[in-house]
Amino acid sequence: MSNSAAGAALDGRSNASHMPTLSKDLIVYGAIAFLIWVARQITLLDLFKSSDDINYWLGVTGASLMLLMMSYPLRKHLRVFHNWGGLKTWLAAHMVMGIGGPMLILIHSGFRFGSLNAGVALWSMIIVVASGVIGRFIYTRVNRGLYGEKMGLEELKERSGIEKTGVRSRLTFAPEVEKMLVDFSSNAQSGKQGWRAYCERVFVLPCMQWLVYLRCIKLLQIPLKQLAVKRNWDRHQRAEHKRLARKLVRRYLNAVVRVEQFGAYEWMLSAWHIAHIPFVYLLAVTTVIHIFAVHAY
Repeated sequence: MSNSAAGAALDGRSNASHMPTLSKDLIVYGAIAFLIWVARQITLLDLFKSSDDINYWLGVTGASLMLLMMSYPLRKHLRVFHNWGGLKTWLAAHMVMGIGGPMLILIHSGFRFGSLNAGVALWSMIIVVASGVIGRFIYTRVNRGLYGEKMGLEELKERSGIEKTGVRSRLTFAPEVEKMLVDFSSNAQSGKQGWRAYCERVFVLPCMQWLVYLRCIKLLQIPLKQLAVKRNWDRHQRAEHKRLARKLVRRYLNAVVRVEQFGAYEWMLSAWHIAHIPFVYLLAVTTVIHIFAVHAY
């Protein structure tokens, strides 16, 4: 096998390239944190008074965005709206309005809770937004579906030869590493149900994955050096094959964990819906009362 062919096989890449989910999460959460910081800095400048027209319209705009945000569930569940654009577009708009509206409300309130009703409304909004962020985290891990996750794992096994009889493994030169990966996959498939088992898959399994990954990286060093000498690789080729071997190990472990975590995230998404909806209704009621109180008094 040529060096380029070996490298491509070792890489185990699929045709569809995409940014890892965790990287997208970090970008979204970093952007939210930045917007909250910006909103706080604006309030510290003391540009708007509670009686100002601008501050009033900031509140109206923020409340309107949050009201429009409620259109996403209608598009999702009511058949009459099913032809009104793609669901992903509506979800993106739902997220933008769900972040932009609260940011305006925070500026409008000056990060102060004021009256009892205003405080309840503000805390309800904070809880709903935080719940929405958590819901997005879970949704992105359920959206692909168990079938898609299993297919991704099977494709990786097929291309790498790991756990496939009659196919030459791309980690044949490092049997200890291959055995460790297979053992991790077998041990991860506990089949247990219940919230404790689900929490273990979400919080404990990634820690085990990281420890196995570090162990595999250490075990790869000597076999890779021996293979480099045998095939007369230069410095660049050694670095490239080292990178590809590590990538294959990382992709395999990630695929195993995603498959095992799917059921846990599916259960969490169901539980999230139960907890999220009451706070949405509480937010709607307290907002209406707050708006009535402002205009009445």
